[in-house]
Amino acid sequence: MVTETGWDLIVVGAGSAGAALAVRSAEKGKRVLLVEAGPNYRSAQMHEAWRSPNPIRALLDPTATEQLVWAGLDAARTEKQSHTPYWRGRGVGGSSSINGQIAIRPPMADFDDWVASGCTGWAPTDVLPYFAKLEDDEEYGDEPYHGRGGPTPVYRTPQEHWGSVDTALSRAAQAAGHAWAPDVNAPGAFGVSPYPINSRHQRRVSVNDGYLEGARDCSNLTIRGDATVDKLTFSGNRVNGVQVIVDGVASIEQADEVVLSAGAIHSPAILMRSGIGPASDLRALDIGVRQNLPVGRGFQDHPMAVVSIPLIEEAGIQSSDDRHTNVCVRYRSGAHAPEGDMMFVSQNQNVVAMANPDMRSLAGAFGVWVNQAHSRGELTLTSADFAVQPQIHSRMLSDERDLSRLRDGIRALVELARDPAVGSITHGALESENGALFAVLDNDSELDDYLLSTASDVQHATSTCRMGAIDDADTVVDPSCRVLGIDRLRVVDASIFPTVPRANTNLTAIMVGEVMADRLD
Repeated sequence: MVTETGWDLIVVGAGSAGAALAVRSAEKGKRVLLVEAGPNYRSAQMHEAWRSPNPIRALLDPTATEQLVWAGLDAARTEKQSHTPYWRGRGVGGSSSINGQIAIRPPMADFDDWVASGCTGWAPTDVLPYFAKLEDDEEYGDEPYHGRGGPTPVYRTPQEHWGSVDTALSRAAQAAGHAWAPDVNAPGAFGVSPYPINSRHQRRVSVNDGYLEGARDCSNLTIRGDATVDKLTFSGNRVNGVQVIVDGVASIEQADEVVLSAGAIHSPAILMRSGIGPASDLRALDIGVRQNLPVGRGFQDHPMAVVSIPLIEEAGIQSSDDRHTNVCVRYRSGAHAPEGDMMFVSQNQNVVAMANPDMRSLAGAFGVWVNQAHSRGELTLTSADFAVQPQIHSRMLSDERDLSRLRDGIRALVELARDPAVGSITHGALESENGALFAVLDNDSELDDYLLSTASDVQHATSTCRMGAIDDADTVVDPSCRVLGIDRLRVVDASIFPTVPRANTNLTAIMVGEVMADRLD
């Protein structure tokens, strides 16, 4: 399979974008090596806890997290917070193996914004066919903007099987004037919607299941797990391969072209270890500078705040496999704001419940997040050693536009939580679980300080290798995903998103892999 000149294509990272890109490229006849830092396992070997409709079950199980979650990766969410764990998936499937299984698309207007930022070829009409191609929508697959028979199943939990918090949010939001939108992935859909989920028969379907499992007999595709790419190798200004570490031993794999699909955290880390990144940062680590680019800059995630709901016993989680969320509300923060720039979500089980076994079935929450974020953080190396995780400063809410919208959003969320539909499932007063929030709710500066101290993210890392016009100072890759100034090297994953989309990121990452498989030379 390997010739003297190596592979046609090396794809680094078997996550949402990389798995799609590698399989589709192999189907087109390319000789593809897919290199994954984590384990390469068959679908049947996945830890059973990760199949659950409720990912909290696996995140509380050390044997499950040890298999598929990167250890030692931390992030400081705001400038008022210290570093705490940031969950990213490792192994075939990447973060599609550990996420919340949300199969939601951004509004197509996001891609108008991509084009406006210099990403030609990424308009709604360019990407919509690939969103349809990747999916097997159980309910709406015959609609012209959906797909049937693709690798990613899309399922919506029937209302009779929703959790009590799901139902309460739906009723409260509709009573407050938010419209009912049964298919959040339909063009122009905003309001109260059931979350689409990438599962089949109540079991997670990752890209390992949907893409790689059926392609393992393809003679053109080789998957190599537990193989960490330290850095790229070069012939002049052209990338000709990767240096791979397996069991502490380094080797070189060569290819006509290399694509980094290691995700928004590890693709920029590989670039920087290879001398592609901010020159001053690289020199500080004694890394020779090949190309001075803003790699790692522009990090984004969705900042979220919550209102805890102390649930009556019959309203709580009854099983560790009960779905943690089934309802979202995409809404507009103001008359002149973009549609869907904010999001309410139900949480049948909140972070208090996750941390306390005695309360695990009794604590729910409503969440609100800034769906169209403006704040930018950064990812940096602290060492040239591949075994040392990069450092993340998310700097969420550093842009006043995000902070003011989350301030308004949490106040709106409190009003929803005071709706009779919520009162019927609440044990005691909301103040009993939200004392610190309620104490500052009417004071802007104190509420801002509370949000900066307590806001979480939703694990939607993007934009650390931004795509854009080649003359834009923020650009790392051009609209063909080619790294500026370097030949035969591309980045294809969520790190190239110009901004974090107005949606969970998994489907958009898969879409990018599908698109680029058709566009590679």
